[in-house]
Amino acid sequence: MIATPLIDRRVFLRSAGLAFVAGLGARSAFALERTDAVYASGLKRHDGCFAIGLVSEQGTLIDEIALPGRVHGLCHSAANGLSVAFARRPGTFAVVFDAKRRVEPRIVTAAEGRHYFGHGAFSPDGRLFYASENDFDTNAGVVGIYDCIAGFERVGEVPAHGIGTHDITVTADGLLVIANGGIETHPDFGRTKLNLDHMEPSLVLADAKTGALIEKHVLPPDLKQLSTRHLDVALDGRIWFACQYEGPRTDRPPLVGHFTKGAPISFVELPDNTTDRLGNYVGAIAVNRTQGLVGIASPKNGLWAILDGRDGRLISETVLTDAAGIAPSPTSFAVSSYRGDFLDRKNPVAWDQHIIRL
Repeated sequence: MIATPLIDRRVFLRSAGLAFVAGLGARSAFALERTDAVYASGLKRHDGCFAIGLVSEQGTLIDEIALPGRVHGLCHSAANGLSVAFARRPGTFAVVFDAKRRVEPRIVTAAEGRHYFGHGAFSPDGRLFYASENDFDTNAGVVGIYDCIAGFERVGEVPAHGIGTHDITVTADGLLVIANGGIETHPDFGRTKLNLDHMEPSLVLADAKTGALIEKHVLPPDLKQLSTRHLDVALDGRIWFACQYEGPRTDRPPLVGHFTKGAPISFVELPDNTTDRLGNYVGAIAVNRTQGLVGIASPKNGLWAILDGRDGRLISETVLTDAAGIAPSPTSFAVSSYRGDFLDRKNPVAWDQHIIRL
């Protein structure tokens, strides 16, 4: 295979490792113990450099950890206190960091023949983390498994039972929940979508230890261009998912749905004007388990909305230009934008698409 920037970057990251991250700036260590900071998100500074930003519960950017490139999704483990930020598709690095500074940040690189799809999750006990990956030679989604105890070594993989694997999560009882977006990509073609005329979106439940398929929900033929992208799990076990539509712009497919183990998918019927404002794209979804709410955000026309976690009924919607990430707050949701908004504050950065609460 002809060498590509993807391969070149992988080689560079392996040789640079921790020294690269540690040397990218004086503000690369988080300061959680000095602050009330509770959120983390990827960002782009005005100088074009990328970082993870630590943000207070008031929305103030407090500190940064420098990155070798843009990240997409993040995950956090309450069990071990660690977080991971994953490179944006088709990236080959992930950064493990500890907001309390007990360990230094560490770069993990994708295996040969794999790239990250931008998301991952920890096992409930914090011993493993899982990453959504692409086996780009066979066009198959896989879930890479990494041992947090053994230096974040990649110890195996299980099938994702679909293609275009994007967001994943792991439930408390060991279910691996997978959103297979159904879009074929290959790093030789960057972010180009190669199969929009025959997509295969699906939602999968698998055994987190063995990868054995438990359930697979394939979207019906009339929704084959509805890419299942992002996930979150409610307190009652209901899995909420958000989609982006790759079909005609004049179509108005459902963009949000939910299901539980052993039950079929149900789509939420949003008001027509809300669907129009979402622009056939929900870029982020989050469940506020304490309040029983579901939050969605779309940068297309700049909108974020709150749904009732019982039935998906629209509770409120708010216009926010370039709305990006969303995460639960004590009473509602923290929302960011590509223009620097975070909660009620404006920061001199461009926030990326996802937020986690530490």
